[in-house]
Amino acid sequence: MKPCKTLLAAAACALAVVAVPAAQAAGAVILNQSFNNVGALGNWLTTNNSAPPGQAWFQGNADVFNAQAGAADAYIAANYLSAAQGAGRIDNWLITPELTFGGATHLSFYTRSQSVPGFGDLLEVRFSPGAGTATSGFSTLLTTIGGQSAYPGSWQQFCADLDLSGSGRFAFRYLGDAVTSNYIGIDSILVSAVPEPSAWLMLGLGLGVLPLLRRQSGT
Repeated sequence: MKPCKTLLAAAACALAVVAVPAAQAAGAVILNQSFNNVGALGNWLTTNNSAPPGQAWFQGNADVFNAQAGAADAYIAANYLSAAQGAGRIDNWLITPELTFGGATHLSFYTRSQSVPGFGDLLEVRFSPGAGTATSGFSTLLTTIGGQSAYPGSWQQFCADLDLSGSGRFAFRYLGDAVTSNYIGIDSILVSAVPEPSAWLMLGLGLGVLPLLRRQSGT
């Protein structure tokens, strides 16, 4: 396994930056989602704000690529048809259930694209405190994948350590021009509590979200 590569994520407001040890033991699991059955996700939400709106997030297609883990189609996917007829502006949201946090929190997930020459995909990962589900409430941008840099063409793991209290939701926002977009998958989302680190470095104000994400090679 390659060492984690550090990425700096843009933040939509002033945030508290936390110095976290390079290695931490996993704690209590808050959310563990493998997408074996997208039709039975329960409290997950999908909101398609594309113009014009088309297809929502759907069960992965093993004919395009296999899941990161489990059955071949056990991942969730979105594509250029998020905008009707594959024409227009994509703005397709996948939102976790409301989660309860008690301090140091670890988020990880895998994602990849089909990696077809001439096309480029874009995904934002966002956070919103509280129980709200309106997409306007997800003002904290944790990271952007794709866009100016190539979207991973094989499964890549992205991780973040955050300092959160109370409740909130994470959102995965697939967006871009439908004409130049193609197909992405997300798999193995894990949110867990982590032991209190020996030292914290707190800077600034805000939600206490650590805007530092790590990427490492997928399987």
